[in-house]
Amino acid sequence: QVQLVESGGGLVQAGGSLRLSCAASGRTFSTSAMAWFRQAPGKEREFVATISWNGGRTHYADSVKGRFTISRDNAKNTVYLQMNSLKPEDTAVYCCAADRQSYYTGTYPHKYDYWGQGTQVTVSS
Repeated sequence: QVQLVESGGGLVQAGGSLRLSCAASGRTFSTSAMAWFRQAPGKEREFVATISWNGGRTHYADSVKGRFTISRDNAKNTVYLQMNSLKPEDTAVYCCAADRQSYYTGTYPHKYDYWGQGTQVTVSS
């Protein structure tokens, strides 16, 4: 069992930055692939970024590539999402997800085993 808790969301103006954190409990964080997804009102859940269990491989949605950076600190059981040059269309609830015993899982949400509650990101124009 794994518990994930996101933090760092808030209100920011377009062009600004936020850093999201996802703190994980449990003993298998270092052997879990991690990812960030987001969901805006009236829209389907959307893949944002993912990272392999040792941080050696990352992948981003085209919509955030060059603006967002995913990273992890296995000593702290935490994954981060640094978001720069934010746009109003980035407004959504951001959730982190984990896939235990997976080096790299990919972009499909159904493949992830554990989910956080989410943190709201609102970008004003």
